[in-house]
Amino acid sequence: MKLPIFFAKRYLFSKKSVNAINIISSISMIGVLVSTAALVIVLSFYNGLERFILSQYSTFSPEYRIEPSSGKVFSTNSEAFKKLRALPEITSYSEVLEDKVLAEFNQQQFIGRLKGIEPNSLHQIANEDMLLEGKLEVKEDSTNYAILGTTVQANLQVPLQGDENQIFLNIPDKKASPNNINPLEDIRTRVIKPNAILGYQPGFEDLIIVPIDFAKDLLNEHEGISAIELYGKNDNSTSLQKEIQALLGKDFQVKNREQQNPTLYKTVRSEKWIVFFIVTIIGIIAIFNIIGSLTMLVIDKKQDMVVLNSLGASNNLIQNIFYYQGILIALIGSVTGAFLGLVFCLLQDHFGFVTTSEGSLFDAYPVDIRYMDLVLIFITVMAVSTLVSYMASRLNIRGINKRGALESN
Repeated sequence: MKLPIFFAKRYLFSKKSVNAINIISSISMIGVLVSTAALVIVLSFYNGLERFILSQYSTFSPEYRIEPSSGKVFSTNSEAFKKLRALPEITSYSEVLEDKVLAEFNQQQFIGRLKGIEPNSLHQIANEDMLLEGKLEVKEDSTNYAILGTTVQANLQVPLQGDENQIFLNIPDKKASPNNINPLEDIRTRVIKPNAILGYQPGFEDLIIVPIDFAKDLLNEHEGISAIELYGKNDNSTSLQKEIQALLGKDFQVKNREQQNPTLYKTVRSEKWIVFFIVTIIGIIAIFNIIGSLTMLVIDKKQDMVVLNSLGASNNLIQNIFYYQGILIALIGSVTGAFLGLVFCLLQDHFGFVTTSEGSLFDAYPVDIRYMDLVLIFITVMAVSTLVSYMASRLNIRGINKRGALESN
């Protein structure tokens, strides 16, 4: 094992009889280097975008959401929910009542998603950065207010200031009497003033956030709720999720953020791996330069192989010399490329010299270096390089042997 590696190192770093072979070997190494660096940079940039997108989504979504396994509403008048609210690991607990409502203002209409929450919970989980404009309050003293999503406000064109900015919320009364002659009696209507506008976030732009007491009165649903939203001390803790699920039983579903919006998470992550696959294919093409490098080296060292054969070296040993040279080319290129890619990402994270256009959500492209990605990249590059080196060394030695046999005949 040591002898083939010794010859491989000598052949790699020694001067060849034909200068073009040195150039081809350098090109092979640079191809592996650039491919590895590109994979590190692309994955780190996509990791940064993934982290940014999911962090924006996390601002508007609860860490855990409890929903009934069947039906739309459920009651919390049981000992299990009292124990749940008292769990020390939970920092915020809010009962939620949701439904579709027709919002009206100044002859403008929009079907939005009403979300009634416990007013105190808003201050435990939210901050002013969530708002585009206004105050982060849904109840002051005994006055109810609404926080509108961007699409709701854009369609209704309702101002936050003034005495004539009340919006009408309408919904069919689920408990209306079937004997009502007048259809308008089947519609429940309540009036509320907007107090703020949420910052834009896909999936939350149609929200109308109100106090839960107001929502219960509008929806005529005084006993049931739609969900419970929770925040814990450890973000998205699996153990806490399992503990809550065990406490409530199979009649309820305890969903973490990924389970609440699986499409978003799958889309963000699949895009990353699609790009990884594309860049890997490009890298494989560059790695195939090793075949040319080993082919030229085998031709250049043909006389050395004759000498080694006469000294008793087997074809397998000679093949391993060029096989290990291909591995060395890939190893040096991949390690150097990973280092350069890592340095570039660290500089981008610190200085942010790769910027975005004006009006973007961030000034510089975010970067998130994940060391498991570096391990995956290294394994991928080395696996492809090992296969290419084995094929190149085997085919070249076999070709040289065939030509030698023909010449001897």
